[in-house]
Amino acid sequence: MKFAYKFSNLLGAFYRHGNLCFSKDGNSVISPVGNRISVFDLKNNRSETLPASTTKNISCLGISPDGSLAILIDEDGAAILVSLVTRAVLHHHHFHSPVHSVSFSPDGRKFVITKENVALMYHAPGRNREFNAFALDKSYYGPFDETTCIDWTDDSKCFAVGSKDMTTWIFGAERWANLIYYSLGGHKDIIVGCFFENDSLDMYTVSQEGTLCVWESDTALEGLRKGPKYSERKKMEEKKKREEGESNEDDDVEDIVGEDGETRGDVIKGSADTPKQVEGIKNVRYSQRSKHYFNKAGDFNKLTAAAFHKKTHILVTGFASGAFHLHELPEFDLIHSLSISDQRISTIAMNPTGDWIGFGCSGLGQLLVWEWQSESYVFKQQGHFNNMNSLAYSPDGQYLVTGGDDGKVKVWNTNSGLCFVTFTEHSSGVTNVAFTSSGFVVVSASLDGTVRAFDLHRYRNFRTMTSPRPAQFSSLAVDSSGELVCAGSQDSFEIFLWSMQTGRLLEVLSGHEGPVSNLCFSPVQSVLASVSWDKTVRLWDMLDSWQTKETLRLTSDGLAVTYRPDGQELAVASLDGEITFWTPQTGGQTGSIAGRHDLQMGRKETEKITAKQSFTSLCYSADGESILAGGQSKFVCIYNIKEHVLMKKFEISCNLSLDAMEEFLDRRKMTEFGSLSLVDEGTGDGDGVELSLPGVKRGDMSSRRFIPEIRVSSLCFSPTGRSWAAASTEGLLIYSLDASLVFDPYDLDMDVTPASIRKQMKTKEWASAILLSFRLNEMPLIREVLEAVPYDQITVVCSSLPDVYVDKLLNFVASTLEKSNHLQFYLSWAQCLLTLHGQKLKNRSGAVLPTVQQLLKSIQRHSDDLSKLCDWNIYNIRYAAALSKQRGMKRTAAESLSDEDEEEEEVEMDSGVLEN
Repeated sequence: MKFAYKFSNLLGAFYRHGNLCFSKDGNSVISPVGNRISVFDLKNNRSETLPASTTKNISCLGISPDGSLAILIDEDGAAILVSLVTRAVLHHHHFHSPVHSVSFSPDGRKFVITKENVALMYHAPGRNREFNAFALDKSYYGPFDETTCIDWTDDSKCFAVGSKDMTTWIFGAERWANLIYYSLGGHKDIIVGCFFENDSLDMYTVSQEGTLCVWESDTALEGLRKGPKYSERKKMEEKKKREEGESNEDDDVEDIVGEDGETRGDVIKGSADTPKQVEGIKNVRYSQRSKHYFNKAGDFNKLTAAAFHKKTHILVTGFASGAFHLHELPEFDLIHSLSISDQRISTIAMNPTGDWIGFGCSGLGQLLVWEWQSESYVFKQQGHFNNMNSLAYSPDGQYLVTGGDDGKVKVWNTNSGLCFVTFTEHSSGVTNVAFTSSGFVVVSASLDGTVRAFDLHRYRNFRTMTSPRPAQFSSLAVDSSGELVCAGSQDSFEIFLWSMQTGRLLEVLSGHEGPVSNLCFSPVQSVLASVSWDKTVRLWDMLDSWQTKETLRLTSDGLAVTYRPDGQELAVASLDGEITFWTPQTGGQTGSIAGRHDLQMGRKETEKITAKQSFTSLCYSADGESILAGGQSKFVCIYNIKEHVLMKKFEISCNLSLDAMEEFLDRRKMTEFGSLSLVDEGTGDGDGVELSLPGVKRGDMSSRRFIPEIRVSSLCFSPTGRSWAAASTEGLLIYSLDASLVFDPYDLDMDVTPASIRKQMKTKEWASAILLSFRLNEMPLIREVLEAVPYDQITVVCSSLPDVYVDKLLNFVASTLEKSNHLQFYLSWAQCLLTLHGQKLKNRSGAVLPTVQQLLKSIQRHSDDLSKLCDWNIYNIRYAAALSKQRGMKRTAAESLSDEDEEEEEVEMDSGVLEN
């Protein structure tokens, strides 16, 4: 098995904090999720999370006008420049203080960031390689409090900055003689948004108390004039002062000169006074045209976000109540208003055409895209807004089910990365979830004392199973036939067994002397394994009156148990950090792994002692050669079972905004009075304090703000063996094999080269060419050779392949079929391989099973897509046939009417002749 698993996608998180952006074509929305960004393709209904990450949660992001670059800035002001084409990090930069907003100029040559009370303008990175991609151009001072928002004019000549001091400042991006800076007031609260009118200097400013001010400029954009150069202007001013005998005063524009005498950038300082006017050029002036109010008299709904589309003149405003308004400016005509959430709207963005509006709600992690013309949702997703406790793959690997502390059960599509159904029947946290062997039923256990079964055909809760006495279920297992469901209780130390068909309680299994922490059914026998805090693992025989078949003694409290896919081995994780392996048939221990030093559990800032190192989740790989282990740590370990050694350690997160990320406490925070982390610094803020209540282990049920702790609550390998998933504080992380980056030659020698392979293809030695290509093991070359084989030669080639290469070829066909358009061609390869070598493959089914499941997944996905297309075509053909039939009937009726009319005319003519 190769350990070339790479981070593939992040599910279960759609929006956390920061601003949304649309792509250049308007078909994708880019959303910050923790310290990463996700790209949601609204047209193809797919999601992708970029592997690039910052050290803390992203607070703001900016996308270049051509859509190729993104600037991601975290809470501390550390920025990375990411290519959206190659997904690579191009540059690192630190602004040394929190940044509130970032925006590229429309021409893509500059970008502005706002931090504290200053706006900094940088040269945007170009296509050429540069030593410093972020070169400071100018610094703009003016606001007396923190800056909040930015907007540019269409021609990139000027930009506006809003501030918490209730003013909006307009600065020139170049040295304009008639517009150096201008300050606009008129508000009584923080500025939320400032927007330029289309191809104009006219302004709209929106404040938090729900006020819109419309500002009119007396100068057009074309009226901006460049004055004399700064050096010439300074000489003129000095000469004038000498002549008039005036004292020197501070200039409006000065240069920052470093110790080495080099100019580092311009500083433009604003003041309450009007900028000096250059002779012959009239300064730009603003006047308030009108003022409007969003809140009715007596109501106060805090305005939290705003966006303006210049071409359609549509202003979108979001409020703390979860409602949003659409107005047409400058008349302030209300188009419509709607409530989309019960949480505050954190950010709003509009796509380039102005048809779609993106909303982000950080309270519940909601991401919504609304089409305002048809008044319908284009995209509506929400993750678990609390901890994600459990996950399970469907038998074909196409779906994932998760359960969280919010009481919701969500089913995800692994291809699109989106949730397509959410079940909300549970009234408390969901502790465990599982798929039945059919793949169409999801079972969940909850702390509300119920075990529920959900149908994925009709999307309904069709079975609810309860215990005679109220119990909180902490573990769950479903047998291989899907007929038996069992759940372990954490308060009564019992295991309850139900029938899936009837929902009746069959038996209560007693014997454990502590809470039941985990359950697992054998894949090949009707044997249930249960592990408990009483330091035992019990094997229950489901066919022999549900009696205890075997009791395995552990050295410490048991936390997790799992069977190998072939059912011949049992792995148990205990509190002392050991993983022990047992033979279920004999009850003997075959080995153990001491992993307490591999986990490297982090230490919370409020803890004075380190926690015990232990694994809480185990999962075998699809081939049974390796085992995944995770716990309350940022690491996931993968061990080789045969050698009992650590093969690789995956760091699932590097986000320092989460607690327990560091193994040791920061000495810089330690004082003689204790740790600075115990000080409530945010008591006076509206968001509450950062410390959780004493004794709280998961989240905080009060309205206080707390720092979530990094942990891995559940692990699961895909049945195909090509990916595995981890349910963590960050969300649902998917790691998959990246075949394009792995060079793994097999039986290589000097004669195996691409040239020799193509030579064999020219001589039509297809079998030899395939063998050589697999020995070199370059995927594009294998695909080239396979697709060059004539269709009528597939059976001949398959029959002449050695057994070793049959497995390799079947694995390649299974992985390629998932994304290839040559369906019939690759299906023919798969059919020939299975037909000719089926018996031999059956004899080594354990090794081939992941490949067959991957093949089944690929075929099923194409079958679903084609069946939808075929059904659509059938309905269209039926409709066209019915329409043509109806038109034919009308034509026949019309022809019969015309024949009758002709007959009547002939009769009339005949009667007229007779009369004559």
